[in-house]
Amino acid sequence: MSDSIDRHLEKYVSGELVFDGKLLKVWRDEVSREDSPGQHFIREYVRHQGACMVIAITDAGKIILERQYRYPLDLLLLEVPAGKIDPGEDPEVCARRELQEETGFQAREWRRLGTVHPAVGYSDEGIHLFLAQGLEYIGQDLDAGEYLEVVEMTLDEAEAAVLGGEITDGKTISAIFWARKVLQG
Repeated sequence: MSDSIDRHLEKYVSGELVFDGKLLKVWRDEVSREDSPGQHFIREYVRHQGACMVIAITDAGKIILERQYRYPLDLLLLEVPAGKIDPGEDPEVCARRELQEETGFQAREWRRLGTVHPAVGYSDEGIHLFLAQGLEYIGQDLDAGEYLEVVEMTLDEAEAAVLGGEITDGKTISAIFWARKVLQG
């Protein structure tokens, strides 16, 4: 980082947990800045244990997506398979588990591609991105009350769904961008 950026970094002064939920924890911290002596600023943010998402590609070159109901939006959305990391769970183990539970597929080949931070303005969540190939269907194992419809799309169809507003989920849009890079070498 350059010196001009370094002097504006924020320093933790104090903080409190204001909501402690099953999935999310909301914090309110007080910070100071070197460029504003004597002033303190409030930062509210969500702590999240992290998640994984999977670009699963069939032998025919199609991407596995799922149509899933999302309560906060009251909508069915098209998304890549994804889920939260359990405490102490390795991200790849999570990705393998979520792919099988949600879509019914196992993969012979796995590759970690990177991490996506979907909401940097208010959350520390990182979503680990994996590529899965060599798929074999062994059956879904959905959670109680979970609704999923597995959908296969070509990359061109998925990109058209993004541009047409059918796919609006940010992590899925990122995954489709990554899939283009991977599939084109």
